[in-house]
Amino acid sequence: MERVPKIIITFIGKFTINTDKPMEKTAKIYTLNLAEGRAWLAAAIFTAGNIALPQLAHLIPQGGLILLPIYFFTLVAAYKYGLWVGLATAVASPLINHLLFAMPAAPMLAPILAKSVTLAFAASYAARRAGSVSLVAIALAVLAYQIVGTGAEWAITGSFAKASQDFVLGFPGMLLQVFGGWLLLKALQRV
Repeated sequence: MERVPKIIITFIGKFTINTDKPMEKTAKIYTLNLAEGRAWLAAAIFTAGNIALPQLAHLIPQGGLILLPIYFFTLVAAYKYGLWVGLATAVASPLINHLLFAMPAAPMLAPILAKSVTLAFAASYAARRAGSVSLVAIALAVLAYQIVGTGAEWAITGSFAKASQDFVLGFPGMLLQVFGGWLLLKALQRV
């Protein structure tokens, strides 16, 4: 951690809590750090979900573009277990999918990583602010990562049309993230 610039530590510190105890209102929401074995276990489980779900989505023509499956478990991981588990899931999922299945394709890897990392920040922040499983907080996290991610993808690809396709083609996937994520987080609230 000594190599990490102080400003980054300060910035990240605003998104995390230095405790492993749950913030409780209606659900257990944790902030795990990567020094804990269970953080790596959670990240591995959510990454496996982000590997399996895209494979199922790709059985549907343009399923990846419509359902945006690579982000689903990143949202749940970051919301439930905090920034570090979310970031580990956000980075590992696209990289492993690319290595195993060449999906996402190499030119799309950077934009998808940018969106995934943004989602981890947005979801962990939303969970911390809400203190519970909140449909509104989840929707705001999805909207935030899509807006910031669209800007990042536009900067990377140089194509606004390509960058904004998640708002057109991927709208069902955004709804799946919001409502499916909310349902899964509600189901996990006792864990």
